[in-house]
Amino acid sequence: MKSRRKFSPEFKAKVALDAIKEHESLKELGLRYQIHPNLIARWKKEFLKNASSVFKLDTDNKNTEDGVEKQKLYEVIGHQKVQIDFLKKALS
Repeated sequence: MKSRRKFSPEFKAKVALDAIKEHESLKELGLRYQIHPNLIARWKKEFLKNASSVFKLDTDNKNTEDGVEKQKLYEVIGHQKVQIDFLKKALS
């Protein structure tokens, strides 16, 4: 039994971009990349459907980085508060 070929996301994006450019037909692209034109059409459709998520990822990553930074700062503040409370009790 022949196993299915697996394609990397980078390869799929490259093929989809070539299909979007429309310099060659899907059949010609299929011959060049040795894949079925229907698969290229599906990748092109999926690429166009999810194209806006490329810009959304930048803001999501920034928010995640900000959240991590805030969490670290809260940990430092909490640690300092514990130390201050301990020193106040020790001096009284």
